[in-house]
Amino acid sequence: MSEVSDSGVAWTIVGQGLAGSCLAWELWRRGVDFQIVDRECGIAASRIAAGLVNPVTGKNFEPSPMIGDFLPEALEFYRRIEENLGVVLWHPLPIMRLAGNDDEWAKMQAKAARADVKVWVGRELAKQEIDGWAGGFEISGGGRFDVKMFVDRTREFFQAQGIYRKDEIAFDRDVKVRVWCDGAAGLVLGRHGEVRCAKGEILTVRATGWDEARIRVGAGGWLVPLGEGCYKLGSTYEWERLDMEPSEAGLERLRRIVMKLGGADFEIIAHEAGVRPILRRSEPLIGPMSEGGWMFNGLGSKGSLYAPGMARRLALWILDGQEPEGHFDIRRFMENRA
Repeated sequence: MSEVSDSGVAWTIVGQGLAGSCLAWELWRRGVDFQIVDRECGIAASRIAAGLVNPVTGKNFEPSPMIGDFLPEALEFYRRIEENLGVVLWHPLPIMRLAGNDDEWAKMQAKAARADVKVWVGRELAKQEIDGWAGGFEISGGGRFDVKMFVDRTREFFQAQGIYRKDEIAFDRDVKVRVWCDGAAGLVLGRHGEVRCAKGEILTVRATGWDEARIRVGAGGWLVPLGEGCYKLGSTYEWERLDMEPSEAGLERLRRIVMKLGGADFEIIAHEAGVRPILRRSEPLIGPMSEGGWMFNGLGSKGSLYAPGMARRLALWILDGQEPEGHFDIRRFMENRA
């Protein structure tokens, strides 16, 4: 670990995963002097994330909180970064949300009539599309954000500008201009009290003849087409062993998911693990820390949806003093925990 100087820059972003990358682009757009420091190792979920954006999620078939605000912001951000980097990062795809039994299907049908859900729910899937399932809907507004390409190309871009460096930086309460975007690696240090980080395992598979035009969600998992016969599928939740090591138990769980959502004939290309940064469900938190500096963390499993909008909110806060909605404020979160 070398000594990192904060002199000569307005801000230092610590960590260049999804959160740190989005914040870097917001500061760059505003012409702010900053540097990025990342150790390029650890337990980051952004290394393996499928980048799934799903407007209506979970076993309760509920809209993601504030999706009406965050999804348009995310799409605008994606388009802007695609233009800057000359790559395609956002792949819009309809989502097949499948019900495994009659009770789940009845709940989905009831929820689909609700105004905040109905806006995302398209047609009911035909019987020939849902063989082996109790029912299903097509969900609009979803897709896949290529998180790995985004993080890698962002690193290359800011390296070329001379403002990115690989290093490890020690926490210093006297330094106020550092924004800690260090994900699960930072949360497990306990600076924000008890955390709910969860290890997740993902498979990348190759298969012939599977649907490449839609994301499939059901059986407690998801199957996301990547193109050229490849798919990512997941995911598992492990709350105790927070490492990057794929497990046999995880593999068996993922095999069951892929056989239900895709089929029995597939080739495993990769089996990977990462740790989701979770403080409060999958809702992010930002703000000044009592022990010094600022933080941007807790994206959980919905980072592709929330990271762009939260980066904008944090930039407005640290540069203009414009505070975000109160439930995103780390100070309020810590007070409620006390």
